[in-house]
Amino acid sequence: MSENSLPLPLAINDWLADATRQLVFAEIPSARLDSELILAHTLRKTRSYLHAHPEDILTDRAIEIANARLTLRIERVPVAYIIGHKEFYGHQFAVTTATLIPRPESEVLIELLKKVMPRNASLLNDTVRLVDVGTGSGALGITAKLLYPELSVTLIDNSRHALKIADKNIRSLDANITIMQSNLLADYPFTANIIIANLPYVDPSWERSPETNHEPAEALFANNEGKALIYELLVQTQEKLIDGGSIILEADPEQHDDIINEAKQYGLLLVERQDYGLLFEKVAK
Repeated sequence: MSENSLPLPLAINDWLADATRQLVFAEIPSARLDSELILAHTLRKTRSYLHAHPEDILTDRAIEIANARLTLRIERVPVAYIIGHKEFYGHQFAVTTATLIPRPESEVLIELLKKVMPRNASLLNDTVRLVDVGTGSGALGITAKLLYPELSVTLIDNSRHALKIADKNIRSLDANITIMQSNLLADYPFTANIIIANLPYVDPSWERSPETNHEPAEALFANNEGKALIYELLVQTQEKLIDGGSIILEADPEQHDDIINEAKQYGLLLVERQDYGLLFEKVAK
């Protein structure tokens, strides 16, 4: 908070009001929510606790820590990096600046996965292999495993730093999953039944939020108007995806038509497009 902020002692509601004011001045639309998340994390309490105890007096140390975190948010550091985690599909995932922050729009990939998995999948005798390519924090692959424990899941990323965070999330969520460092599917030794991927697809020329300046560039940007890595993965499906297998991709809706046309060259036919998600099936030659 600024040097002209409210005098001590400071109650929870006083700090939240002043922090919200500063974030509004910084043109951050989620000012109140972000203030509550920062203070709740600092106090190791829930947001509901803040609502129920607005008159509780904060310690000097708590104010000091909360103020430092508030300064980071004013500088447009994403809240997830400040508090160290982000919720995705009902689970908390650790994140650092080595990983992209899981976004709500990526949850549609899990909805598309549900349409691929048979209702009696747990009764299948054959191993069903799912690989999460460009996994980052592991949100997609771990969520898939938690929903369908019978899946054999591998998380792949070319960043060993990201894989350390993914491994941390595997352990915290008690998921039996393999991790692998690889350039897309180059070193994956099997043919997958399902590929799920949220690869970098942002064109550097696009207008974007200032918060993305704090995220790893290699997890955001791709050449060829953002489609280069997606196209490279489509090529790899010729050898790495079984006939009849599925590939689920995230991309900007403006890129979808180009990706759909490119996918046809590799026997990948569109099954469904939903928001940012694309679901393809590989047809037998």
